[in-house]
Amino acid sequence: MASNNQGNQGGGKQGGGTSKRGFASMDPARQREIASQGGKAAHEKGTAHEFTSEEARAAGSKGGKAAHQKGTAHQFDSEEAREAGRKGGQASGGGNQAGKK
Repeated sequence: MASNNQGNQGGGKQGGGTSKRGFASMDPARQREIASQGGKAAHEKGTAHEFTSEEARAAGSKGGKAAHQKGTAHQFDSEEAREAGRKGGQASGGGNQAGKK
């Protein structure tokens, strides 16, 4: 009779989460390095998904809502918020666009 744990032939623990194998058990820096290589390869191949601004906005909103529900969202103090806004303004070309023609 066949057992239901065919994938666990070594007699190790089931569901222990201490495996030394696989992507999830790697150092986070190594995970980022591998993921970056995959993203670069997809762009070179032309198969990478290119987000529209609307898709990006929706994804960011969804992620932010999930983080707030889990209690893991970063809480900015007023100085951090000011600095983030300044950087965003610089990245967008800076200045008030309403007054320009």
